[in-house]
Amino acid sequence: MATVAAEARVFLEVRRRLQSALLILGDSKEGGLPMAVSVTPSSLRMQSPGGCTELRLPAGVRLAPSSCRGLQHVPGDGLHLRLHARAECCPELISVFNQSSQAQECCTFYCQSCGEVVIRDRMLLRVLPLPGDNWGALVDEWCCHPNPFANKPLHPQENDCFTGDCFYLVNLKSDLWQPRPEGAPMETHHPSSENHLKLTPKANTKVICKRCKVMLGETVSSETTKFYMTEIIILPSERNFPIIPRSQFVQSIIAQCMVELSSARSTFRFTIQGHDDKVYILLWLLNSDSLVIESLGQSTSIQKFPVLEDVLKADASSAWNAVKVLYQPCIKSRNAELSSLWENDISVHSLTLPSTTCLELLLILSKSNATLPPSLRCMNSFQVRSASLRVFALKLKMKVKSLSHVRLFATRGL
Repeated sequence: MATVAAEARVFLEVRRRLQSALLILGDSKEGGLPMAVSVTPSSLRMQSPGGCTELRLPAGVRLAPSSCRGLQHVPGDGLHLRLHARAECCPELISVFNQSSQAQECCTFYCQSCGEVVIRDRMLLRVLPLPGDNWGALVDEWCCHPNPFANKPLHPQENDCFTGDCFYLVNLKSDLWQPRPEGAPMETHHPSSENHLKLTPKANTKVICKRCKVMLGETVSSETTKFYMTEIIILPSERNFPIIPRSQFVQSIIAQCMVELSSARSTFRFTIQGHDDKVYILLWLLNSDSLVIESLGQSTSIQKFPVLEDVLKADASSAWNAVKVLYQPCIKSRNAELSSLWENDISVHSLTLPSTTCLELLLILSKSNATLPPSLRCMNSFQVRSASLRVFALKLKMKVKSLSHVRLFATRGL
C-alpha cells in the first residue's frame, strides 16, 4: 500500500459480512471537488488541483467498480459513495483470557506501565475462568439439594490463575515480594466474573506498583490478589518485557473483552466503571467485522497528549480491523439518568477498571474521535432518552500477532 503526494483524505470502510464498502474522498486543501476519481479492484486514485492521491488496497481486499452507488457530496467531508467489496476473513483475536496465561508454563507478571516485575517465575498449573454473574442463583434453581458453594469464595491455590472479564486472581502466598496494599484486606462476598469482589468502602486495598505507583489491582484476602488486565502483562519467563504504548494496550484489552463477551453471552451494551464504583463510559457494540483503510494526508489539527502520541503517529496510509461501538461519557454527572437506567438493566454488562484507566480510555476515545471524517463522528439519528450516543472504532491492525500491533480509532458525537 502506497500513497503519492497525498493532499486529500481517502477513507474506506469494508464490511466483511455485508460485502459492502463506504468510500469517502476528502476535498483537497484548495477546497474544490476532485477532478477525477478512478476505482479499480485493487486501488483508488484521486486527481485534484492540489495533487494526486493513490491508495493501493491490501492483499485480499477487492472492490467492484461497476457497483458504485449513492454518490453524493457531503460538505466538510467530500465525496461519498458505496460499492460492493470483498475482504479476507478477519484474523482471530488473541484471547484476553488465554493470551499469555497458559497452564503448565512458567510465567512472569509485569507492570504494563513501567515493566516492573510483580511476580517472577510463577508456574501456572491451572488457568481457569471464573463463572458468570448470578451463577449462585442458577445453582439454587437447578439443584434439588442445598447449594454446596453457598458463601464459599473462589480463591486460587498457589499455582492457579483465575480469570474474570477483565482481571486475574492470583495467590501470592509463596512470593518473596508482594505488591503491598494501601490498607487492610476487606471483607469479600459471593464471587462472579463480573463482580467477584464486594468490598466495604471504608478500607483501602489498592495494590500499587512500587516503581511507578500505578494501581495494579486490589487485595481479596491475605493470600489472593486481583490484578486488572489493563495494568498487567503476563509472559513466559524466557521472554523479555515488550514496550507497548499505553493507549494501544488499553484499547486492545477493552476491544477483545467486548468481542469475546458479546460472542459468549450475547451482550452488546457495557458500562465502564472505576474501582470506586462510579460509571465513566457507556459503550454499545455495533460490529466487529469492519476493515478500515485510509490515507490521512497532511493533518496538523490534532493536539498531542502523551498518552495518545502512539495513536497520532499513524502512517500516511494504514489498514486495520475495527470494532465499532457507540459511546457516551458519564463524568461530571453527565448522562446520570441514562447511566442509572443502564446500571439497572440486566442486559448491560459491567467492566470494572482502575479509575485512572477509565479516564485514559475516555481521553483516547475523545481525541481519536477527531481523526475520523466529520460525518462519521456521531449518529444523530440514534438517541436514547434524548441523549445521542457517540461512535468510535477500536482499531486492530491486520494480522495481529501481539498486543503491540493494536491501535484505537475513535469518532465523536454531540
